[in-house]
Amino acid sequence: MRLSNGFDANASALTAQRLRMDVISSNIANAETTRAGYVNGKFVPYTRKMVVMEPANKSFSDVLSGQMNGTAANPGVKVTKIVEDKTPPKLVYNPSHPDADEFGYVSMPNVDIAKEMIDMISASRSYEANITALNATKGMFAKALEIGR
Repeated sequence: MRLSNGFDANASALTAQRLRMDVISSNIANAETTRAGYVNGKFVPYTRKMVVMEPANKSFSDVLSGQMNGTAANPGVKVTKIVEDKTPPKLVYNPSHPDADEFGYVSMPNVDIAKEMIDMISASRSYEANITALNATKGMFAKALEIGR
């Protein structure tokens, strides 16, 4: 087992959570964007995006065999993709809006600000927890170096 495995795992998690916060920020910034794309001659609203993460190692047996053979795989998590939410756009009655249809309804993005704020708090807390774990690992290394003095 390498001494830097803790650092590697925390670094991958910090990177993944930072990307997650960036995507959430984009969702919040585009919560009112009705013209995010042009499909079949019509403007379409912004679609909420979500980050999909998975463990860097697929199974415990992969980790165990890697540790036993001295060929340890990457610890931590990885972002596999950013997907669009399949929830349909919200229809809001606003006949004076330039993007209103013939019945006066406007297709608004499927972004729920409350849900995005909850996701942002979760990502922020995960980021803080990884920083705490990183600092604990760093403290253990420092104490280990003091033993030899």
